[in-house]
Amino acid sequence: MKKFISWNVNGLRACVTKGFLDFFKESDADIFCIQETKLQQGQIDLELDGYYQYWNYAEKKGYSGTALFTKQEPLSVTYGIGIEQHDKEGRVITAEFDNFYCVTCYTPNSQNELKRLDYRMEWEDAFRAYLLELNSKKPVIMCGDLNVAHKEIDLKNPKTNRKNAGFTDEEREKMTALLESGFTDTYRFFNPDKEGVYSWWSYRFKAREKNAGWRIDYFITSSSLDDKLKSADIHTEVFGSDHCPVELIADV
Repeated sequence: MKKFISWNVNGLRACVTKGFLDFFKESDADIFCIQETKLQQGQIDLELDGYYQYWNYAEKKGYSGTALFTKQEPLSVTYGIGIEQHDKEGRVITAEFDNFYCVTCYTPNSQNELKRLDYRMEWEDAFRAYLLELNSKKPVIMCGDLNVAHKEIDLKNPKTNRKNAGFTDEEREKMTALLESGFTDTYRFFNPDKEGVYSWWSYRFKAREKNAGWRIDYFITSSSLDDKLKSADIHTEVFGSDHCPVELIADV
């Protein structure tokens, strides 16, 4: 049985001052993935006893970035998806283990006025192809901030957000395409109709107090692992970022 945690920390140095290490120790995950580290090599020295650490930094300072911490040393680790135009922002780390791949991903945001939506669509197709290639060799456990609320149930105000980044028809269709290509949204696997549980809240308008949130952080797994999934949770009680951690327990 393995426990996986994923958390968009929205700047790791800030998150460390707000209880990151307390949650890290308490959660005692086998694999702990983070997104939006917002730092470069040498800007933080994290003492994580018993964990191997892998980091992917964006070329641009203070932007994006991912990390993966694991108790078991992987067979191999790769950074990015092997396409130069998509690999400058530190968005993907893949760790290979005996029976599966673990992928941490920070999907590009389509941004205000959807100015990056076209790029996002290219990314979605390339990333899906990358996951399918991995899946042809071993099952995949992919997690991260995927910057999309898939269904209306996944955000507080679907009607008013219909054309906003993270809830456009185009982005939602790409998530549907990913799931239909042989993957499972693990939270919905266990909680198909559960409402009002989110993983991100704007820092504005007291959104977290009012629970006006979005579920945009996921564990997505190869459908071949469905019978090995044990539980999926969203830790709404954990603060320190505008996102909260999400969790998967699987027998892999």
